[in-house]
Amino acid sequence: MKIAILGGGPSGLYFAISMKLRDPNHDLTVYERNRFDDTFGWGVVLSDETMSNFEDNDPISEKMIRDNFAYWDDVKTVRGNEAMTSGGHGFCGIGRKKLLLVLQERARALGVTLQYETDLTDEKIADLKEAHDLVVAADGLNSKTRTIYADKFQPDIDMRRNHFVWLGTHQKFDDAFTFIFEKTEHGWIWAHAYQFDDDTATFIVECGPEVFKAFGFDRLNQQDSIALCEKIFAKHLGGHALMTNANHIRGSAWIQFPRVTCENWYFENVVLLGDASATAHFSIGSGSKLGMESAIALADELNSGAPLQDALQTYQDERKLQVLRVTSAARNSTEWFEEVERYLTLDMMQFNYSLLTRSQRISHENLRLRDPEWLASAEAWFQKKAGSNSSRSPMFAPFKLREMELTNRVVVSPMAQYKASEGMPTDWHFVHYAERAKGGAGLVFTEMLCVSMEGRITPGCPCIGPDQVPAWSRLTDFVHAETPAKICAQIGHAGRKGSTRLAWDGIDQPLTEGNWDLLSASALPLMEGNVVPKAMDRADMDKVKDQFVAAVKAAAQADFDMIEMHAAHGYLLASFISPVTNKRSDEYGGSLENRMRFPLEIFHAMRAHWPEAKPMSVRISAHDWMGDAGVHPEEAVAIAQMFKEAGADAINVSSGQTDKKEQPVYGRMFQVPFSDRVRNDIHAPTLVAGNIYEPDHVNSILMAGRADLVLLARPHLADPYWTLHAAVDLCDTEQPWPAPYEGGRRQANLLAERAKAMAS
Repeated sequence: MKIAILGGGPSGLYFAISMKLRDPNHDLTVYERNRFDDTFGWGVVLSDETMSNFEDNDPISEKMIRDNFAYWDDVKTVRGNEAMTSGGHGFCGIGRKKLLLVLQERARALGVTLQYETDLTDEKIADLKEAHDLVVAADGLNSKTRTIYADKFQPDIDMRRNHFVWLGTHQKFDDAFTFIFEKTEHGWIWAHAYQFDDDTATFIVECGPEVFKAFGFDRLNQQDSIALCEKIFAKHLGGHALMTNANHIRGSAWIQFPRVTCENWYFENVVLLGDASATAHFSIGSGSKLGMESAIALADELNSGAPLQDALQTYQDERKLQVLRVTSAARNSTEWFEEVERYLTLDMMQFNYSLLTRSQRISHENLRLRDPEWLASAEAWFQKKAGSNSSRSPMFAPFKLREMELTNRVVVSPMAQYKASEGMPTDWHFVHYAERAKGGAGLVFTEMLCVSMEGRITPGCPCIGPDQVPAWSRLTDFVHAETPAKICAQIGHAGRKGSTRLAWDGIDQPLTEGNWDLLSASALPLMEGNVVPKAMDRADMDKVKDQFVAAVKAAAQADFDMIEMHAAHGYLLASFISPVTNKRSDEYGGSLENRMRFPLEIFHAMRAHWPEAKPMSVRISAHDWMGDAGVHPEEAVAIAQMFKEAGADAINVSSGQTDKKEQPVYGRMFQVPFSDRVRNDIHAPTLVAGNIYEPDHVNSILMAGRADLVLLARPHLADPYWTLHAAVDLCDTEQPWPAPYEGGRRQANLLAERAKAMAS
């Protein structure tokens, strides 16, 4: 093939090398607008895993790179006068200029033509497209090719909020990848520092927009800006200067990071590569890695024997998904640094853990593999903060709300069972909840217990009132007598989501017969064809408030340990909170204060009739997934604050299910960032659920301070004894089992020990 490669950075050069290795007859020319030794970064970070991939692809260039490495194993966090180090991270750095020279040398040796100081105009790029079998646009995050053909590639460029400047220094940071956080008169500013050769380290300075403007970095020239950074970080620089290699840029060299994604990575005979197609934030050091690994993948497909269009489509389908995993982790890391002031008041141990796990690529047990001694100290710290002398994992730490004491942080999430009869719980409910209480979880939630027959979601949903007290008392008596678990009654009213079929008969579909009247904040049906609810008047509000109070009194009589007011997922109380479902023009609509008026009234009435010693939580939807039309995470913080001030002991942070037009973004632990924000912004305990299914997830969430209790739904449907089995998986032999099951506990632990011994 005759191929033009636009851009002489690591991605373009490594693609040329990879193509020549597969077929030396390829005619490859790299076009670069800068000089051969121009580079505007300092160091490049590569992991051991990445280097293994390079060795498999080209051992010669891999050795050339490795021979110029600076290695480190530790990550060091410095915050003011505090410092903490953890090991086992296995990274290496190389100067970007040195990397380019190495790759240039290897490319030339393989017969690649390199043309520097070439002005790639729109016309030049169009001519290259006509004259070549393929044009590979490796022209960086500001790709001209991507801009010219934007209608084909459909890029989305999200300019992130923080500002940063890429500097270098001769101060040594060769003992660890170092994060330095300094509190100044204008707020926090921080540096990412790492060695990349014997004499030089990268020193990236970053801060939020408020601090950036307060210091006047937006008005300073480069030298004055650098001098100010030297002053701020003087005690860490040991008298060494900070250096720039961006003298070609007028004014400040500070920039904001553009997060680039593209709907399409190719069209006709033009394909994007590296930062031109997708960017990964520098805080996870994966930009060069991604581009070079994509170069390997593209070379593989182009030499597979498939027609060009098929090869490019396969490359896009397969590589785009792999890149998405890394760029999603990079997004998590980016957002952590954008909100870092939320975490800077945490204890140093928890702050360091939060920093290490910010991308969600490094998990709790992965940290144990990297540095077991440090993680053991972190777990001991967590247990001590919880009032325990144990050395067990965070999920097994106790927790207290008012006078309710939980033996651990695992919670059985509310899950509708649709097995009630005329509002009455049945033996199904007794067995279902009793089994999960026996399964080791610290707290078991009921499904939403409806305050009236008209407040049910489906004919199979249970109620709570005087008639149901004996059935619920039977359950709570068993839980209290036979298990260490506590049990919470979630109390709510379906609102406009009521009068629908059982889930397996058509979720949210109206009943074929026997529909009942519904109430909501506004007269908006859930979907076309569903019952149109009545917009509640004051008489309706008073009636519903009395029903909630009666439900609370019944929960107290049935001896539940805790109650939760359900104000999420588009049900009655949530329909007042969300502007998607609240179109009222009276004092209960419009502003957030007005929309919260009725839910807060209900909360106060419930709390007033619930025993003082027992806790009460509120479940909220932190995100309607409806764009600007609905509740968003920033507003959720204000909602949670109002409930906290009203006396809520904890906020159960959920999202979505407000309207059928929602566009949720799912993923592993996808609601945890919402809980994190609420917990650390308003300093209130939170509970969180949402695609959490491993002990690792639970421990990571708790240890990083992103929630206080973790709810698992589907895992508890699949395994009522999830907590007991998680303890076995973690080789935790302290977890008690019900006495009749002691033989099972011994065998499970023995088999786990045997499997561990065989694996090692």
